[in-house]
Amino acid sequence: MSTATADSVGSGTKPSKASKDHKKPTSSALKGAIQLGIGYAVGNLSSKPDRDVLMQDFSVVESVFLPSEGSNLTPAHHYPDFRLKTYAPLAFRYFRELFGIKPDDYLYSICNEPLIELTNPGASSSWFYLTSDDEFIIKTVQHKEAEFLQKLLPGYYMNLNQNPRTLLPKFYGLYCIQCNGATIRVVVMNNVLPRAMKMHYKYDLKGSSYKRCASRKERVKSSPTFKDLDFQEMHEGLHFDADTYNALMKTLQRDCRVLESFKIMDYSLLLGIHVLDRKLLSRGSRRDSRKGQKVLYSTALESIQGNVKAPEPVADDETLGGIPAKHKDENLLIFLGIIDILQSYRFIKKVEHSWKALVHDGDTVSVHRPSFYADRFLKFMGSTVFKKIHPLRGTSSKRKRSSINASKSASQEFLSPKWEEKKEEKKAQSMDNLDGNFYSSSKQPDLLPRVSFEVTENDEEDLENRPTPVFLCCSEERRASSSTIALDDPLPCLSRSQSDPELDVYL
Repeated sequence: MSTATADSVGSGTKPSKASKDHKKPTSSALKGAIQLGIGYAVGNLSSKPDRDVLMQDFSVVESVFLPSEGSNLTPAHHYPDFRLKTYAPLAFRYFRELFGIKPDDYLYSICNEPLIELTNPGASSSWFYLTSDDEFIIKTVQHKEAEFLQKLLPGYYMNLNQNPRTLLPKFYGLYCIQCNGATIRVVVMNNVLPRAMKMHYKYDLKGSSYKRCASRKERVKSSPTFKDLDFQEMHEGLHFDADTYNALMKTLQRDCRVLESFKIMDYSLLLGIHVLDRKLLSRGSRRDSRKGQKVLYSTALESIQGNVKAPEPVADDETLGGIPAKHKDENLLIFLGIIDILQSYRFIKKVEHSWKALVHDGDTVSVHRPSFYADRFLKFMGSTVFKKIHPLRGTSSKRKRSSINASKSASQEFLSPKWEEKKEEKKAQSMDNLDGNFYSSSKQPDLLPRVSFEVTENDEEDLENRPTPVFLCCSEERRASSSTIALDDPLPCLSRSQSDPELDVYL
């Protein structure tokens, strides 16, 4: 085995003109070579002691040749001879440890069962392979993308240390296989959409509008991947509670600022929607898939910032870390992640944007400068795709009013018999006072009793000399607490000239 330091990813041996006559490896041979190569690289790395990652570790490339008949260092195999290059092995070992991936679990996931080949939903010519336990995706990348990823590793390392909860791709290994003149570079990443959970809708969203709709060929697939214009036509936005929405948008903002700092653009948000009210995909022998999760922070719910409560599990099933959401009357589970981040705003991308801007609106095309792309991406996600469920205004006050009114009516119904009895008792007391001694009661009625004066001849002189009697309906204490009627004119003097000896006084 040979080790090269500061070796570029793209410096591998390019196939010569004669090598084009060689038969390219078949899909099964390629998958077998990937599994064998990763197994050998990880096994060989276990003999190296653990230590801190140094700056030069990010540029290290280890190369080894694996002939089919085997050698002193490599096992024999039934695949064509191939050469394996492992990029930054110590750095990627640190990344796997950061996410809690043990070497045995990593090897078991990748090498135990044959890889599952997936269809490619994107415009790139990449091939996708999925491990049987749904944990890892193996994607083929182009020479420029692999080279850019190696340059990105130091900043990626720093970002993961500060923020392990991220929707950015989690890279676990970068390898290159040269077989029969063909050079294939693959990267191992986390799986965003678990195969065990049926995705009723899948979207590849960028926040742009120019030609952002699924093709006719894509639409006829059993599980098509739609785009931005399709989302606006088919959905009116996905609604989350306030905590989940804030955590999701906070994560997207941090991730977009990281990508902007690396001058990365043209990335996408891969969005999978599972409708809980519909029947789940039959899991069969894979019903224990993802049970005993190997990778930390790999589910959608774990990847967003903040403390978000997990949804209630589906009957006889698991939510697999989906984020709860609503669309109209439907309950949903959302799976998402940012993909295709290995597109930097290089010269070719600048030329592509300039050409498209001449023909179409430059702000609507997907290729754009990183800062504008990030702002447009966040605006589209925060206003069109994801929406916050606002509590109904005035609901709490209306509930309080209704409860107060209910308690008042209940208390009135309870106190009304006693109140009527008390009222009748007061009325009876006032009537007794009218018939009996008026001044014996402290509560005087408003109507004064009739007072009669019998005038005799002997009292005529005394009566003329007496002061005029004045009767008031209220005492001094009652006058202070209630309104009184003042007598502007004094009562006339009582004399024999009056026709009626009896005087009625009313106020």
